[in-house]
Amino acid sequence: MPMKTNYIVTHENAGQRLDNFVLSNCPDLSRSHIKTLIENGKILLNEKTVKSGEKIKENQVVTVEIDQPKELQVLPENLNIDIVYQDKYLAVINKPRGMVVHPANGNDNGTLVNALLYHLDNLSSINGVIRPGIVHRLDKDTTGLLLVAKNDVSHKELARQIELKECHRHYLALCVGNFKDDQGIIKTGFGRSLKDRKKMDVFPLGTGKLAETHYKVLQRFGQYTLVEFILQTGRTHQIRVHCKHLNHAIVGDELYGSASKRFKTNGQLLHAYKIEFYHPETKQIMSFTCDLPEDFQKVLNNLNNQGV
Repeated sequence: MPMKTNYIVTHENAGQRLDNFVLSNCPDLSRSHIKTLIENGKILLNEKTVKSGEKIKENQVVTVEIDQPKELQVLPENLNIDIVYQDKYLAVINKPRGMVVHPANGNDNGTLVNALLYHLDNLSSINGVIRPGIVHRLDKDTTGLLLVAKNDVSHKELARQIELKECHRHYLALCVGNFKDDQGIIKTGFGRSLKDRKKMDVFPLGTGKLAETHYKVLQRFGQYTLVEFILQTGRTHQIRVHCKHLNHAIVGDELYGSASKRFKTNGQLLHAYKIEFYHPETKQIMSFTCDLPEDFQKVLNNLNNQGV
């Protein structure tokens, strides 16, 4: 069944375009999706179809009708994954490049969740059938360590540690350019880009959600810098966006401005190499590291050999 929501135009919103009003009230919808909904009569103004650029008036009613997403059936798949550690409470996975973490509409197989359902005996149910066991996520082309919860109690405790910064997630990235400072803190407002709904962007502090990233330069190559990042918050694309904000995009990151053909990478050179947390049952400190993926290490070897 489709879901209908009514929005009443306030005095402050009067004079806006219809599509902009819907975008501000439905941030999960893209501009193109809103345009299609309006053209298909799924967005009405006082129960009438109008154009996207129609100027709205105070006390008018905007009705947005959205079809409910189809329930996905997530099936176990015998996919090869690197299980770094597991017990009956949790698992630590070394995610490869190119693997999506959880299914979504149009992409319901070949994901890490499909593999987890096959290889692990239990997974937490807090995040529903689409994201069982997933405490936090990595982008499709980001490699490295990922925490998985096997029951709901463990899931809640690990999520709490992430929220309170008791779980420490360390990343390595090769960035374009030479960082000015050896270390620093990037602290910004954060949210979906106002220009491109597929991207995230930084905003002034106090606007959107807080995003904080700490960094330390590990090695300089003149035109490139190897940097360690430690997440203090876990926003979507946070490190990638903060690197762009510093004008030092991550090598291979096509979405945020550095699709370098020099190294022929299949995605950004960003690797979650270390994770530390308290075991949800024993309360002992758990610490895991993993090596750089082969393509990332090959790029570093080439830079070292060339003395760039």
